[in-house]
Amino acid sequence: MSERLPLEGIRVVEFVHVVMGPTCGLVLADLGAEVIKVEPLDGDHTRKLTASGAGFFPTYNRNKKSVAFDLKSKQGRDIVLKLIKSADVVTENFRPGAMDKLGFGYDALKKAQPDLIYCSLKGFLAGPYEHRAGLDETAQMMGGLAYMTGPVGRPLRAGASVNDIMGGMFAAIAILAAVVERAKTGCGQYVKSALFENCAFLVGQHMTEGFMTGKPVVPMPDRIRAWAIYDTFRTSDGNMVFVGVVTDTQWKIFCEAFGLHDLLADPALKTNPQRVEARPRIMPIVTALFAKMTKPELLAKCEALGLPFAPITRPEDLFDDPHLKASGGLTDITLMNGIKTQVPILPIEMDGRRFRTRLDLPKVGEHTREMLAGLGYSPQEVERLINDGVARAA
Repeated sequence: MSERLPLEGIRVVEFVHVVMGPTCGLVLADLGAEVIKVEPLDGDHTRKLTASGAGFFPTYNRNKKSVAFDLKSKQGRDIVLKLIKSADVVTENFRPGAMDKLGFGYDALKKAQPDLIYCSLKGFLAGPYEHRAGLDETAQMMGGLAYMTGPVGRPLRAGASVNDIMGGMFAAIAILAAVVERAKTGCGQYVKSALFENCAFLVGQHMTEGFMTGKPVVPMPDRIRAWAIYDTFRTSDGNMVFVGVVTDTQWKIFCEAFGLHDLLADPALKTNPQRVEARPRIMPIVTALFAKMTKPELLAKCEALGLPFAPITRPEDLFDDPHLKASGGLTDITLMNGIKTQVPILPIEMDGRRFRTRLDLPKVGEHTREMLAGLGYSPQEVERLINDGVARAA
């Protein structure tokens, strides 16, 4: 018999697309919740995205069930209302007011279902901006992250959908907190997560830095490093490697191992603040030293010494990363075209257990018949709903 999952018995109905909403559902689904994805008859439009959006649907929709209904029809909406009544949680990340127009807003649902936990994932929480459309990109620009990522005068978004993904994670955290609270009170509640506030949370360390130092915060590429050696270096074979030396002990180990005895003995370099001040002197020496080594030589040396280091890796390299492969950090999925690939699993362990694919990526309406039968519709009624275009089944 399979081991029970932490969220087994929790049913989630999600009305989501793109990244933030699906990420929330993914976290809950991987942990064992039954997550039912409600799609329009032609499917979540994220399925059809290309270019930089091609990875969205495959990455964030495993372990979910798909049902598809015509929500413009009363019959379709009535079916979905029955489905919601069977659920513990509803999630949505559509434009403000869209769920209310369908009759699926929290105020309408809580009257008949006071124990429902309802989560909206939006661009902004309550305030002057709350009715604006939100994107990860806009959050990064107005939340200070793009300013901190690019050089001065060249704001640059981070290289992943960080606010979308973390916004989904914080939504899942809020939902789980609401589930725990419901166990005590018997009442559900309305919870929200948002891109802009998530970005502000990410940038909080820089806000505090500016307050503590009394100086304008400098973007990451142009700022003075917190340590003298904390940078990327080019090796003799043309590769790039990051190396950090971040404690006095590491400084001693580094200098002794690489024969930099003069630097180690220099009293002007005894403390980290002194070494940071002397960075213009230290960096050329270290850069020239590493430029004589190959990437494998430098990586092996740093690993043997216990120094922080990292090769500069491209996303496609992660499929063959020895740590991810050995630790089972990737899980199998089948793309809509039938091709099999792998995606990273949740970056957590519980008692040594990792959470993998149980349900492959669903086809549009793959579980429509199952859900309708579970709601009490007869086989004849199910087929009629499908034939009439109210529902779609894969």
